[in-house]
Amino acid sequence: MIRFVIVTGMSGAGRSSVLKMLEDMGYFCVDNLPVRLVPKLTKVFIGEYKSIDKVVLGIDIRNLQGLSELGDMMEAMKEAGYRFEILFLEADSSVLVKRYKETRRNHPLALQGRVDKAIEAERKELAPIKELADYILDTSHMLIRDLKQEIDKIFLDTSEYRSFFVTILSFGFKYGIPADSDLVFDVRFLPNPYYIPELKHQTGNDKEVYEYVMTSGQAMIFLNQLYEMIKFLIPNYILEGKNQIVISIGCTGGKHRSVTIANALSEKMQDLPYGLKTEHRDIGK
Repeated sequence: MIRFVIVTGMSGAGRSSVLKMLEDMGYFCVDNLPVRLVPKLTKVFIGEYKSIDKVVLGIDIRNLQGLSELGDMMEAMKEAGYRFEILFLEADSSVLVKRYKETRRNHPLALQGRVDKAIEAERKELAPIKELADYILDTSHMLIRDLKQEIDKIFLDTSEYRSFFVTILSFGFKYGIPADSDLVFDVRFLPNPYYIPELKHQTGNDKEVYEYVMTSGQAMIFLNQLYEMIKFLIPNYILEGKNQIVISIGCTGGKHRSVTIANALSEKMQDLPYGLKTEHRDIGK
């Protein structure tokens, strides 16, 4: 069953920000679609794009004529077996006026008139839609991170942040630090298999190299403390609105120690509730 979400509400209350958040969660987002096309779009997704199971429709006051038809259309589609939810974004009029003045954007209903009058007119037009809403969020005093927390509570399938993605990346310092790194750790203090003849031409993906590095006392202490730090950091990154991080682990050439620690960390993080992948940038150099 496809989950359809309609995001609407007062202009300036954060609709565009919410659409971006939901897109990062894996929702397919369509913004400002004419209301009369919603049933057709629904049939397209159900009939042709079966790999898409989460769809967001952004609808605002620019769809004025269609908004008056939205309630009846949704009732008819629910009777036909389609599941729809409405998220309505609200904010105090004084806050909306301030936001428009700060961004220097025009309110869709303002034309050459005053913003405050346009906001009140919009509030009146949207009142019937607000009554149909499944969720109402007042963003008057929310920072972006506060808004994301509320969106997470409503739309994540679990409370465990499966939408957050972690990339563990091994690299060699001799080839430069990866430009997209969020966290960088240097493991050149660990015993180097490069100087062991039978290990020199192997990599951290090989059992012999892995065991050589991990049997050192420093490796296990470092791994355990790194794991605990990452467990602490990620929930705090999520609160700040991040949806992914790259953890880069480097040694001299990016073939032995960094690969070993990256693999060991990845294995240790398997039970954490985040998306996870491991890459070895310089292993073939």
